[in-house]
Amino acid sequence: MNISELNKQKVQHTTLTSFKNFPMVPRVVFGRGCFNQLSEILMPKRKSTEAPFIFLVDDFFEGTDLIKRIPATFNDKIIFISAEEEPKTEQVDSLVSKIKEDYLELPSGIVGIGGGTLLDLAKAVSLLATNKGKAEDYQGWDLIKRPALYHVGIPTISGTGAEVSRTAVLLGPEKKLGLNSDFTTFDQVVLDPDLVRTVPKDQWFYTGMDCYIHCVESLQGTYLNAFSQSYGEKAFDLCKEVFLEDIPLEESEDKLVMASWHGGMSIAYSQVGVAHAMSYGLSYVLGTKHGIGNCIVFNQLEEYYPEGVRLFKQMKQKHGIELPTGLCKDLPQSDLETMAQISLSLEPLWENALGKNWRELVNQEKLISIYKKL
Repeated sequence: MNISELNKQKVQHTTLTSFKNFPMVPRVVFGRGCFNQLSEILMPKRKSTEAPFIFLVDDFFEGTDLIKRIPATFNDKIIFISAEEEPKTEQVDSLVSKIKEDYLELPSGIVGIGGGTLLDLAKAVSLLATNKGKAEDYQGWDLIKRPALYHVGIPTISGTGAEVSRTAVLLGPEKKLGLNSDFTTFDQVVLDPDLVRTVPKDQWFYTGMDCYIHCVESLQGTYLNAFSQSYGEKAFDLCKEVFLEDIPLEESEDKLVMASWHGGMSIAYSQVGVAHAMSYGLSYVLGTKHGIGNCIVFNQLEEYYPEGVRLFKQMKQKHGIELPTGLCKDLPQSDLETMAQISLSLEPLWENALGKNWRELVNQEKLISIYKKL
């Protein structure tokens, strides 16, 4: 067999067995106090004294000691952002426009410090700084064509997996959907368990359950494979330790930081499922935050995840968490239909949850009946 015939066979084989080639975070530092290494991490990435680093920071930390520790020099800028609402496409556009107006050069990089909202905003801003158009133009899969600015994620709450994922989830004018691309993943992540100490208990639970639900949906999904299973099982076990056992505080914080990381990785090569799909509809219509939205929906999904919901309710009881009720009781039919349509538009999530014939198993009426229970 000559070389050309051999190469032809290789191409045919590659075509027949084409696998997703996902990016991963190339650099990560973990440990208590590692936030103090941020200066030495950023310095080699400075393009010039005129190309600043932009720090997007949860306004929860305004006036705290953490702000004094941010290594802002030259003409770097700290922008405080409220995490009370889900991140929006227009918010990204506004931030990018402001940055380009204020500086002659593009920034050296974007640093997000906070929970999932701030991390997703940092990823989205870094993408839109180098890609023309509006953020809403890139809601979907693999629509981003140019590499992002250098961007760093520093989570101050554990569970979302935003620090490791290839998506930046945004509320747009027509849908809630992520900027899913190979360029979205952070270039550097700083995992400092000391930073999660200030999280209020209810938010700690809701965001931790986001991680737990990632694991349940990944491990029971039709996309499951050895890669996602290995991460998902580890994250699932860590969540059970944190939320069902009595372990020291620092150990709990360390383990939840790593559960978030592994939970995010568990869906990198698979997908989430019913709870996430339905919470997107809830968030779009009512503005419900992602973590609590997942909890509210998952609480009603025994039909799809019986064992996962049983354990969830056990965790909820152990920590004295009361979920809001009656959210959709008085909603007009049009809002319920919009919720269902938003949810059903997330086809990969439904295929992972129910298989390729998912359209035969779920429809708008079915989802509306579940929404009415929330």
